[in-house]
Amino acid sequence: MLEALNDLLWSKVLIALLIGLGLWFTVGSRFVQFRHFGRMFGILSASQAFAKDREGHLSSFQALILSVAGRVGGGNIAGVAVAITLGGPGAVFWMWMVGLLGMATSYFECMLAQAYKQAQPDGTYRGGPAYYIERGLGPRWKWLAALYSVLLLVTFGFGFSALQAFSVASSVQDAFGVPVAVTGVALGLVMVVIAFGGIRRITQVAEVLVPVMAVGYLGMALVVMALNLEQIPGVLALIFKSAFGLEPAVGGTVGAAVLMGVKRGLFSNEAGLGSAPNVAAVAYVPHPGSQGVVQAFSVFIDTLVICSCTAFMVLLGDVYKPGMDASLGGIALTQASLASHVGEWGRVFVSLAMLLFGFTTVIYNYYLGENSLTWLGGQRRPLLVAYRLTVAGLCTWGATSDLGTVFAFADVTMGFLALANLFALVMLFRPALRLMRDFDEQVARGVAEPVFDARRFADIGIDAQAWTLERQDQARLQHPR
Repeated sequence: MLEALNDLLWSKVLIALLIGLGLWFTVGSRFVQFRHFGRMFGILSASQAFAKDREGHLSSFQALILSVAGRVGGGNIAGVAVAITLGGPGAVFWMWMVGLLGMATSYFECMLAQAYKQAQPDGTYRGGPAYYIERGLGPRWKWLAALYSVLLLVTFGFGFSALQAFSVASSVQDAFGVPVAVTGVALGLVMVVIAFGGIRRITQVAEVLVPVMAVGYLGMALVVMALNLEQIPGVLALIFKSAFGLEPAVGGTVGAAVLMGVKRGLFSNEAGLGSAPNVAAVAYVPHPGSQGVVQAFSVFIDTLVICSCTAFMVLLGDVYKPGMDASLGGIALTQASLASHVGEWGRVFVSLAMLLFGFTTVIYNYYLGENSLTWLGGQRRPLLVAYRLTVAGLCTWGATSDLGTVFAFADVTMGFLALANLFALVMLFRPALRLMRDFDEQVARGVAEPVFDARRFADIGIDAQAWTLERQDQARLQHPR
């Protein structure tokens, strides 16, 4: 029953909805992800990446790092290889296309999360779909916000925490021969230390690990491309031709290429699921549109950069063969492909990458569950302590268990999670356009960093008290240039 429901949701209903709404958001916003594409890279400048907020808030760069920690996972390594095995090289093209559309979806859901965020006593913020459903759609939709929070807690806080723990433990065993039980216990203890430090400690850990894993993996892909420079034009041609059935020798029909590429892109970047908005809301930014731009960039990093790294490692190697047995795909194909380029130590590198990708995703999943629990039960310390200890226990248990049923159940609950969030995005699209236009109008006037006046948006449920601007931004709002 779980398999049938999972197939209905992810092979039919959600693919149509996510692609259709991605197109609607793209056209309706006048291609917002492309209009602000150059602006996205400003977050990587040294002044942004290493700047500390003057009033102790979490920065936009820290929110970007945390969202990348969640989006980039084992699926970027194993999932891309599976997509190529089942759908042919053309799956990579459709993965890119769904990533570009997903940037618009992520822009709107993360901008709304910022707009409807709530300030916390410790100076941080919380937000996400539950918050913009409750305040944006009104009290009569509070049941939907509650349902979303429960699904988020069950799916990411519990189910995917255990699943990612299994991925981490398997990677450590493969790379170093450490028993999964030992890794599970160690992971549980580390999660206790991180979780009890709150969102600030979570971001501190992510700030160290995410750049290392992303830059390291990108660097390895660039090495592979440099070693096979003359083959790159041919591989690109192969991807484009097989995407439209113009290269029958590569195996995989056009339908299979589209299906596998779309599913890989959607699963990987999570645009539309409502997970990333929970971390998009933690930062202080002077305007919600700024965070929308940053989080659209997060989708670009995940799908157009990291997933492409795996694709080129596989397609530039001599291990992948069109029509090869699908059971030989996944992480084994990525490992063997990299080993064919750089030697046997490439297998260890892929295992280490899986370890880092999986560990940062565990941290991200924990925070999503905590955020949903806070919306459901408030800042009750006994409840949070119980949740933190439960996640630690799940990491230990998940590292040593057969999680097939858990995975199938989590996929189904994630499907319903996406349906709830997409419904909210459709209902809130008009107020979201107001927020976007306010941002765009200031950019058009030459304002380098647009500032949000929440008082002008009180009619759509935005809490002005949660939008207390920092001193320098308050001054710019009162005396715009």
